[in-house]
Amino acid sequence: MIEIKNIHKGFDGEEILKGIDFVFETGVTNLIIGQSGSGKSVLLKTMLGLFKPEEGSIEYDGKAYSSFTDEEQRELRTEVGMLFQGGALFDSMTVEENVMFPLRMFTNQRKREMKSRVAEVLKRVNLEGSENKYPSEISGGMQKRVAIARAIVNKPKYLFCDEPNSGLDPTTATVIDKLIQELTVENNITTVVITHDMNSVLEIGENIAFLKDGLLAWKGDKSQIFQTDDETVTDFVYSSNLFKKVRDAQLKGH
Repeated sequence: MIEIKNIHKGFDGEEILKGIDFVFETGVTNLIIGQSGSGKSVLLKTMLGLFKPEEGSIEYDGKAYSSFTDEEQRELRTEVGMLFQGGALFDSMTVEENVMFPLRMFTNQRKREMKSRVAEVLKRVNLEGSENKYPSEISGGMQKRVAIARAIVNKPKYLFCDEPNSGLDPTTATVIDKLIQELTVENNITTVVITHDMNSVLEIGENIAFLKDGLLAWKGDKSQIFQTDDETVTDFVYSSNLFKKVRDAQLKGH
């Protein structure tokens, strides 16, 4: 579990995060949604310790990050998996080498142990036999699955995903969403997903924080978001005809 309390963060006199409180639960997919400029990325980087908040605290399983010793901060880094926007694979490394990278960085495992673990996670994301391929030789969806395998290879307690569906077609995006959700449940991970994609909300939005102008404007789950009367939320949710149709169908069902 990750709990953020009264988080304030600004740059050059402009306040970006304006007192956000939220609990990211373990074993479910926690989504941070909102329009561009709402503060999603700043919140993610603050939670990761890349930015220091002016006020408030971030607690990992009940312990404030600000109280961590240097050794505890290093330990936390080994417990965090990160799925970057676009995948961020190393072009000069094979699939196996990309996935093995966190093990080389954070563990003292022998190469045989690392190769065994890499094979295990590649099998889990349905990429058996791709070990010796380079990112340029596989599709965008496969690249994203390699990035997911790399993010979970070190058995993280916390998984952060920054726009995991960026650049993917809707069908592949749904596959990636479901894979993230399945891995979260299987491994009891605290997963935080930043997205502006309402398809992801509809698929895996189990615990949602909606940000607007640096504030927590709404929180709930994927069923509740279609029932709220909050205009700030509905303007975001029903910004496409697809979700207007979803709302109309739900209203008719009642």
